[in-house]
Amino acid sequence: MSQNNTVQTPENENKLGPTIVSFVIMMVLFLAGIYVLTFLTLDNIWPMAASLGLVFLAFWIPQTITGRSDSAGEH
Repeated sequence: MSQNNTVQTPENENKLGPTIVSFVIMMVLFLAGIYVLTFLTLDNIWPMAASLGLVFLAFWIPQTITGRSDSAGEH
């Protein structure tokens, strides 16, 4: 019985470059959502709407469009 000492990565594992680019884009969306809150006043509610939209996109895009929300069980 022979053992294979090499570690095989999953075929569908993301490469490092696109993963970093995706992370940076999502982090920029999230931080932009936080930054927009600095313009929030009681007279102007649009920064809150923009903030909710940006933060929603920062979480929704990785979970649905890129399909990485269910990757924990992949072998």
